[in-house]
Amino acid sequence: MDRERLEFGPVDHITVGTIGPPGSRVFFLQASEGAQVISLIIEKEQAHALAVAVSQLLDELESEFELPPARPESVSPADLELRMPVEAIFRVSQIGIGYDQSRDLVLVAAQELLLDDEEREPLVVRFWATRSQMAALSRHAIEVVNAGRPICALCGQPIDPEGHFCPRANGHAHD
Repeated sequence: MDRERLEFGPVDHITVGTIGPPGSRVFFLQASEGAQVISLIIEKEQAHALAVAVSQLLDELESEFELPPARPESVSPADLELRMPVEAIFRVSQIGIGYDQSRDLVLVAAQELLLDDEEREPLVVRFWATRSQMAALSRHAIEVVNAGRPICALCGQPIDPEGHFCPRANGHAHD
């Protein structure tokens, strides 16, 4: 991976996906341009926040600039799958989004999480994607986040495949 080339755009594909079973999943933000693929480790909460922020941004852009609606259905389901092998270049600390009206492209910028003892500037990866790609990413990310462990209706905590100890069920196991 050429760590010097950290800006892609427009990307050929951009997605959020996971590897591992529910409860032990690792979330990734991944994009490619040509043969070069960049994968970044993100948190489940970051995937959800990105999906919501992108959806809100797209709604605002359509009304502010009187743009035609993004067409997530124009993005191939294959372009929403992780490309293997997934080799993350870093774990993400923060994600930002933006828009370039002149190019009609949405920006996703992800900053590297540094360890406390690292004394250097964090890497930043910038992905430029179409509004339709980002609308598809937003919908897909919500599906990926919701595909995890079921949530206990009583306490709101995830239920593991082997069961769940629910504090609101008076100490009794609840599955």
